Amino acid sequence: MHIYGDLGSGNCLKVKLIADATGMPYVWHEVLARSGGTSTPEFLALNPAGQMPVVVLDDGRPLAQSNAILRYLAHGSRFIPSDRYAAAKVDEWLFWEQYSHEPTVAVARARVVYDKVATADLDPALVARANKALDRLEQALSNQKFLVGDALTIADFALLPYTRQAPQAGFDLIGRPALTRWIAACEQELGLPAFSAGN
Repeated sequence: MHIYGDLGSGNCLKVKLIADATGMPYVWHEVLARSGGTSTPEFLALNPAGQMPVVVLDDGRPLAQSNAILRYLAHGSRFIPSDRYAAAKVDEWLFWEQYSHEPTVAVARARVVYDKVATADLDPALVARANKALDRLEQALSNQKFLVGDALTIADFALLPYTRQAPQAGFDLIGRPALTRWIAACEQELGLPAFSAGN
């Protein structure tokens, strides 16, 4: 399997995390979107939308959209619950992540990290929506270890990368103890080093 992505992207990191966690062998191809890497004819042949990540399966078929890739790579693993309702709750988080979390937390981070916008100069409406998303996670994790009960699922894989990176955009995680505990639990389970805003 070949994975095309940018290790600075949370959407790409989630795919790397699930491939590593399931022990699936792969070759990583670093693609720099801001240098035109997703606009080449070769890349557009894999994903006409020009978005990362993309995986090319062993049989040559491409698959795009990070959460679709998560579901595919985790199929049959412990990371997708066998209980139908629990599996649907995982999907609920996957949809919410792409609709409410990634467009706010990730976009604010990109403005700071890549566009060099000072955190004080970020759009206040964007910051407010991002804080609302982080507060939603804090509330959800206040009484359970992971997003869907006591076991790690692809819901956690989907939300971990950009949440860990949120301090890079000036968002406070220290004041969200359930969220910081969840990050530490995910890091421990996945064998990841503790993340800091300087990483």
